[in-house]
Amino acid sequence: MKLRYALTGLAALALGVGFSLAAQHPPDAVQGEFVRIINVHVPASWLAFLAFAGTLVGSLGWFATRRSGFDSFAAASAEIGVFFTALSLLTGMIWGQVTWGIAWDWGDARMASTALMLFIYLGYLGLRRGLADPQERAKRSAVVGALGFLIVPVVYFSVNVFRSLHQTQSARPDGWQIESSAIVVSMLTNLAAYSLVYLAFVVWRTAQEAELGRARVDDLAGAAISPPTIGVDRD
Repeated sequence: MKLRYALTGLAALALGVGFSLAAQHPPDAVQGEFVRIINVHVPASWLAFLAFAGTLVGSLGWFATRRSGFDSFAAASAEIGVFFTALSLLTGMIWGQVTWGIAWDWGDARMASTALMLFIYLGYLGLRRGLADPQERAKRSAVVGALGFLIVPVVYFSVNVFRSLHQTQSARPDGWQIESSAIVVSMLTNLAAYSLVYLAFVVWRTAQEAELGRARVDDLAGAAISPPTIGVDRD
């Protein structure tokens, strides 16, 4: 319990620092104040990748050990990933409208693949809610959680392989593609802050998911027990 509160407090503090730096760096010559969206859009995208990697780890961990804790971790991580994927898409649409004059283009590889990633993990969460048996739910979810991660590298490298309105990665072996060092510092700070947010969320949510799992098992066990019939007239 103390770890949860400590992580939550640290994440909140890091977010405060990140937003403060984002508010201080200068506006872009072309995008103006809208360049500050980079401090939410990029970290949200990173967090989605990180969360779905967590789902992969949890799924593989369940296959290796059959421990319910890995299943709970995979589920919690997927929920967080779905939320931040949606946030990434929303902020990207706002940014795209300002930068490109269009909020959405299905012909853009990054947009289309990110939307597909969102649908895959929404399906993962839907599958979990459609199965009552804990073992069957864990097994099928682990399959989808492991295979679903294949979309993540597709999303990440889509700007290099396919036609895209997006530029290629900002951080490359030949250096940063962002001229303002203040923007780089604030973006990296927010990346670290959002990573702490993920850790805090996943610790809380894994614990809740584990408690729900135990409650479901207790309910199933209770349903299998018939009430005593001693002294009851059967006529």
